[in-house]
Amino acid sequence: MAEATPELLKTADGRPLKAALAAAQVRAKRRAFLLVLPLLLFVLLTFLVPIGYMLKRSFEHDGFANSAPALVAWFQENRGFDPANPPEAAYAALVQDLARMQEQRTTGIAGTRINYSVPGTISLFKGGARAAKDLQPPYKEALIAVDAEWAMPALWRGMASASHVYTAEFYKVASDMKLGDDGWARGEDNERIYLYLFFKTFLISGLITVICLLLAFPVSHLLATLPMSKSSLLMILVLLPFWTSLLVRTSAWIALLQEQGVVNDLLVGLGLISDGGRLSMMYNMTGTIVAMTHVLLPFMILPLYSVMRVIPPSYARAARSLGATSWTTFRRVYLPQTLPGIAAGSLLVFILAVGYYITPALVGGADGQLISNLISFHMTKSNWSLAAAIAAMLLVAILMLYWLYDRLIGIDRLKLG
Repeated sequence: MAEATPELLKTADGRPLKAALAAAQVRAKRRAFLLVLPLLLFVLLTFLVPIGYMLKRSFEHDGFANSAPALVAWFQENRGFDPANPPEAAYAALVQDLARMQEQRTTGIAGTRINYSVPGTISLFKGGARAAKDLQPPYKEALIAVDAEWAMPALWRGMASASHVYTAEFYKVASDMKLGDDGWARGEDNERIYLYLFFKTFLISGLITVICLLLAFPVSHLLATLPMSKSSLLMILVLLPFWTSLLVRTSAWIALLQEQGVVNDLLVGLGLISDGGRLSMMYNMTGTIVAMTHVLLPFMILPLYSVMRVIPPSYARAARSLGATSWTTFRRVYLPQTLPGIAAGSLLVFILAVGYYITPALVGGADGQLISNLISFHMTKSNWSLAAAIAAMLLVAILMLYWLYDRLIGIDRLKLG
């Protein structure tokens, strides 16, 4: 008897079985897509779109380009001009734009944009705009007579760069480069604040990660080895910080660590320190490390616990029965099996620490600020584009960290629960 092929088989309604199966698979995929569509839209609107807008803003600023059309047009026609000696036509276009800025009240916008690359030029633009309508040719001598800084090569380099809406200038500023008469160059040591804060942020985040690991490892081991009734009770204590406002927890650390706080009062009461020698643990890096370690510790405990609770105790017993010491058993049997949890917890804590803002802002003071606090400052009070450039550099650093983790350990070994 000949075996029936899929092409000859038919469904109850007479359709070929192969076509019916293909249609069913299409319907199943469509239903699955519709189920995940809300999550996809949520991720797109709340994650990818803001990141894309941030990256766009890090290259974009039209404050000067829209306020000085005549000078922008001159820059486009004379790309190879000498910033040390701009011609009369350039000054004529500049005076025309300054008069226009005064009429339209856009002097502050244009001056602020140039001030990002050439500090101290806001007042220069305001003074030039007020005098522009009364200037007579030759405009070069007339404008320089108003203020000699109009002849600075750095100023003309800055205006030429700002004449483009899209520029990489903010990334140069975020890399501690300064615009001088000879072009962009690395700033002086006392002017290098951005890269220093990047290094400081990653160093402090690494230190907090190590402290969290040292504190979380024994706690996770205890949770994994205790009976379930006692382990559940202790797990509630671990999760309790998640049920308390971050601001409340941070404020509690302020009350504990300040010079007139609980910790200092206790040390004075015990006679360990004098009343005049109270420890300064608040509004500095010490307060930032202590508070952030407390906040991020559960994020290290949970991945470690999820890995440790599935390690069979028989492995350690077998190693001990074969003559291994407690240290050898831990180092060669137990620790290697916890590495996925260690890696996951360390990665999670480190990345959270790098981007933390509220805790350093409240307890860190001037010495305990991280790069996130500088991003917030520029975003709210100074330069949105510079804030976006710094944030983009931080994002690239985090992605490189993910890539390094994948190369050394493997994302497939990441265990968070």
